[in-house]
Amino acid sequence: MDNPLLATDQLPAFGAIRPEHVEPAIDTILAENRQRLEALLDGGGPYTWDNLVAPVEAMNERLMRAFSPVSHLNNVMNDEDLRAAYNACLPKLSAYQTELGQNEALYRAYREIAERPDFAALDAPRRAAVEHALRDFRLAGVDLAPEAKQRFAEIASRLSQLASRFQENLLDATKAWHLTLTDEAELAGLPETARAVARQSAEQAGEAGWRLTLDMPSVQAVLTHAEDRELRRRVYEAFTTRASEVGPNAGEYDNRGVMDEILALRHEQARLLGFDNYAELALVPRMAPDVATVMGFLEDLAARSVPRAREEFAELSAFARERDGLETLEAWDVGYYGEQLRQARYGLSPEDLRPYFPASQVTRGLFQVAEQLFGVTITAAGGVETWHSDVGFHEIRDRDGALVGQFYTDLYARENKRGGAWMDICRSRTRLGEEAQVPVAYLTCNFTPPVGGSEALLTHDEVETLFHEFGHGLHHMLTAVDVPSVAGIAGVPWDAVELPSQFLENWAWEREALDGFARHQETGEPLPESLFQAMHAARNFQSAMRMVRQLEFSLFDLRLHAEYDPARGARIHELLDEVREQVAVVRPPAFNRFPNGFGHIFAGGYAAGYYSYKWAEVLAADAFARFQEEGIFNPETGAAFRRHILEPGGSVDLMELFRAFRGREPSVEPLLRHSGLAA
Repeated sequence: MDNPLLATDQLPAFGAIRPEHVEPAIDTILAENRQRLEALLDGGGPYTWDNLVAPVEAMNERLMRAFSPVSHLNNVMNDEDLRAAYNACLPKLSAYQTELGQNEALYRAYREIAERPDFAALDAPRRAAVEHALRDFRLAGVDLAPEAKQRFAEIASRLSQLASRFQENLLDATKAWHLTLTDEAELAGLPETARAVARQSAEQAGEAGWRLTLDMPSVQAVLTHAEDRELRRRVYEAFTTRASEVGPNAGEYDNRGVMDEILALRHEQARLLGFDNYAELALVPRMAPDVATVMGFLEDLAARSVPRAREEFAELSAFARERDGLETLEAWDVGYYGEQLRQARYGLSPEDLRPYFPASQVTRGLFQVAEQLFGVTITAAGGVETWHSDVGFHEIRDRDGALVGQFYTDLYARENKRGGAWMDICRSRTRLGEEAQVPVAYLTCNFTPPVGGSEALLTHDEVETLFHEFGHGLHHMLTAVDVPSVAGIAGVPWDAVELPSQFLENWAWEREALDGFARHQETGEPLPESLFQAMHAARNFQSAMRMVRQLEFSLFDLRLHAEYDPARGARIHELLDEVREQVAVVRPPAFNRFPNGFGHIFAGGYAAGYYSYKWAEVLAADAFARFQEEGIFNPETGAAFRRHILEPGGSVDLMELFRAFRGREPSVEPLLRHSGLAA
């Protein structure tokens, strides 16, 4: 018991966790789980929730609590030894999950429970947990012949390893490139914040000058602000060729073979289960009923947005031509001239807003929004071990003072940390005797880091991202469900999981919310009305171009999985070209290898599901429309959202929950208005 990963009744002891703890802890828990499951099934029934399902839920939750800090550290403090320990566990975990999913005795026991006369008397979460499990048994191949079961297990194990390899290649490729400039004139146009970060990065590397990297804040600063066109091209090329066979690190961390194998194995897995393609399989547990419905949804949005996106791109091209005589607007020019046009049209740059968004103020303001909406209090808590000095820890309490959730925050980009922003689960809500285990979340971002001891100042985009991830966190932490498999975000259809996150983003735009935290770092003055009005005037600037970019990703992902043909192979770039011909207005150069870094679908949960961002955005915009009608801080409306959307987690059909909150089916009109695309 001196292995910290086995102390699953406590918060992770991050300071004590070592790579050599990982395999022994997972081996121990897997062995104990197998013994426990065998004992549960040995009795032969009759099976009930209490004598079978509840113990299985507890076993799986314990395993998750042990591996969660390992997976998290692999993402945020990656090193060679930890990576090896993490990867060594993936086949073991995959084999265990496949064993459970293909265990015919366990399947029969769950089916027996579902067929009992008193099944209907169980509460909604328990019924949902059993029903979801029965669906998942079938999707794990419980009905397959022995040889097919074995092949399914092999595929599942290999896919878990390939997803990890994809992410590792991307992380290593991101770390492998940097550009150190010694002449400050080359940085012309870059904001002072970006220059300071680049100088600090060079100092930390023992270099003189300014060090540019492929971390998103650095890339974004160059592509948006750098006057040197050749510098923009170099950074764009390095970023868009990561983990590929071309570019400055050509072939070094190439994801081509990984992507091809992932797509082939997903297709084979779907065919084993009787589906025509992986997209059909992926849609089974989602809101969208079939591939045709999703395709129609995306193509309808494209029909509404592509004409306007072409107009926006023509305006941008004309602006660049008139301003600088640029005859051809390349992909590395779009961000720069977009920013110049925005400033010319609205008198607003993201850097104008940054002084009003010190990170600590934004965080407090975010918490105040959640407190007002959902009747909770959020406070910092000390005495908790973390993995880095930047990491914070907070608690959420209800009106009666009861602890309902806890969360870690890790906000800034650094070396050996996966890019992007995400919420992940540390532990789920469950019942431990008479008490509920409090859910705990990780909230991770990659914002511009503090420089020289000064507080980090966020862009408004980063503010919006923080609100987004906290929306996911609230979905996890404010659940009222005690069954881990359907508590919080668990069991929620993947195409609805972005609803609370996209919903909460709206408060980053509301004057009443901004007044609580948008204050100048030096003077304490609130955000001036002129800047607020300029923000809103510019909110839908190039919104159609942003829309078609998301549609490009969604259509590419869906077609990649729905049209896979083993005889022709993945056709990754051929398919992407076809999609771009349909919806793209910015045509990337031939060297662009966007798919090689598309972690959402190759290393995340969004395979045949990237459309979920737009699908859920319809729900989020419509849900927020009720607040616009009734008051953005109306406590009754906030309580209704908490009661109908956040608390039930995955225990009730999402469409049923949405109708209960909104009083009707969702409408696409609020999204179109929200995006400036309404007729």
